[in-house]
Amino acid sequence: MPSASEFKDERKEDFIMPPIEKHLKASLEATGKDYLDVHQWIDGDPEKKAERHDITKIYEYGKMIEEKYGKEGLQEYIQHIHDDVKAKFNHIQHDLEKAIADTLAYFGVK
Repeated sequence: MPSASEFKDERKEDFIMPPIEKHLKASLEATGKDYLDVHQWIDGDPEKKAERHDITKIYEYGKMIEEKYGKEGLQEYIQHIHDDVKAKFNHIQHDLEKAIADTLAYFGVK
């Protein structure tokens, strides 16, 4: 288990949701297209952002995305959700590991 001081070396950006620009760059590198409309649809409306990240709706939203942008657009939609889920869980894991390290240090275990 890393010590609390080791967490200071971690970059904060590794634990936050990727911004649209990062998704655009990843799509461009993977496909040669940025799929701005797809990424903007997922992240652009703050009132619908959580709903559009709902993994239980991937099938429903995926069909809609595929009809409009094709299989490659569908893949970019799924990759976007994947990247956001990964970033969110990395953040949670980081917070948990830091809390454990701090607790162990508090009790003199580490």
